[in-house]
Amino acid sequence: MSGSWTGKVRRATLEKYKPEDLLPEEQPAYVASWIYIFGVATIAALVMLIASGLVLTLQGPSWWHTSSVGHYVNSVHLWSVELFFIFMVVHLWGKFWMAAWRGRRMATWITGVIAFVASIITAFTGYLIQTNFDSQWIASEAKDGFNSIGVGAFFNALNTGQAILLHVSLLPLALGVIVVWHIILVRKKGVVPPIDNDATIEGGWK
Repeated sequence: MSGSWTGKVRRATLEKYKPEDLLPEEQPAYVASWIYIFGVATIAALVMLIASGLVLTLQGPSWWHTSSVGHYVNSVHLWSVELFFIFMVVHLWGKFWMAAWRGRRMATWITGVIAFVASIITAFTGYLIQTNFDSQWIASEAKDGFNSIGVGAFFNALNTGQAILLHVSLLPLALGVIVVWHIILVRKKGVVPPIDNDATIEGGWK
């Protein structure tokens, strides 16, 4: 049946995004520039922080304070987050100065910016669940800010259980979907060429 939902999904995915576009064997010559490295470095850091975060969830929200292994994994998670934001900010600014929205890549740029905002929110909830004095201070200060803009009834920064649920489930899932969609768009539209490059603005191959 041509109007079935399976047919619509197929036409929206398999027929629109070809395997050779999603998994190319070649990249343009200009991708050898260092500025293109930070996108992949951001993804690598994201994989590390997700993996370390999953390990942290196995023993509860505070075991890393009393376990040497937990302390190590918590440190890996922290530094993965730090590197993730460093790489992502450099990637974001690099693409801004390259005008990466050229060649009908506006959706690619927008999903990248949304991923950046979602990452900040996710990191904030991570600070709230450290179960130490820092998280207590951050939560008490944030509470007043949320109340002042009228969202304190929806998100209580002092509720550690709510912050944990958001940090380990809802927000990572949302961020993961955005990042995957961003990568798909990059594969579909191609890597944006430098502004002074002679390749076509659609991402022609060298």
